[in-house]
Amino acid sequence: MSHHSAGARMRAAMLAEKPLQLPGAINAFAAMQAERAGFKALYVSGAGIANASYGLPDLGMTSLDNVCEDIRRISGATALPLLVDADTGWGAVFNIQRTVKEFIRAGAAACHIEDQVQAKRCGHRPGKAVVAREDFADRIKAAVDGRIDEQFLIVARTDALAVEGIDSAIDRSVAAQEAGADVIFAEACTTIPEYQRFIAALKIPVLANLTEFGKTPYFTVDELGAIGIAMIIYPLSAFRAMAKAAEGIYGAIRQERTQSSVVDRMQTRMELYDVLGYHQYEQKIDSLFGKG
Repeated sequence: MSHHSAGARMRAAMLAEKPLQLPGAINAFAAMQAERAGFKALYVSGAGIANASYGLPDLGMTSLDNVCEDIRRISGATALPLLVDADTGWGAVFNIQRTVKEFIRAGAAACHIEDQVQAKRCGHRPGKAVVAREDFADRIKAAVDGRIDEQFLIVARTDALAVEGIDSAIDRSVAAQEAGADVIFAEACTTIPEYQRFIAALKIPVLANLTEFGKTPYFTVDELGAIGIAMIIYPLSAFRAMAKAAEGIYGAIRQERTQSSVVDRMQTRMELYDVLGYHQYEQKIDSLFGKG
């Protein structure tokens, strides 16, 4: 593929910003807002797609096609490269390879594949189970081999820390690195020294997940940058705020029988048009077809 591939743009972003902040974008419009805020890359959460696009819990109920549809919508609305959650890859070797190919075709720059069993749970919930280290390595090997763009990044996510402890999680990360992973996603770390152990054991970049209401404290970019973390994701932060805001608006309209008390909480029509570039579209019509 050309050097303009999404994967190449993600690699450039990782060089330009250390650590690279990747806020979660729940849909195309949220991605446009995140881009305006100055971010250089975005994260597309599997939980977010299940929750927001389908009204489902994050329990492996969404399909590859469901996720690719959201990738197409989001990548179509922003030039920022996307890291997308591929869960366990929707099956064994050939399914994982197909997942990677379809993600690339849909416009993703990177994906992460985890070591949970197929009947997965959210990474910050109790009762997780992980596959054998060799099976995890095989998943990563399949993903790496499935690339139709060598710049696309394969991120290996291990959920073993909360299940089997840090030694197992590091052991798995090293195996994933040997299988060809480009980045290691160290899920559910709770301390800076835990991240440092991953970084010390590996030759490839490490990603930190700062999802809210989970096991990980809200470390700052400076704190994680000081120890050499390469990427930080904030999977659902804006979505959680959007959901809370919407709840308040719906409640007010229903209870007060008018929206007048909550209009000041809303983005105005002009602010909406501004994000969408509405006036550029009007100018394009004028330039193409003249006025009147």
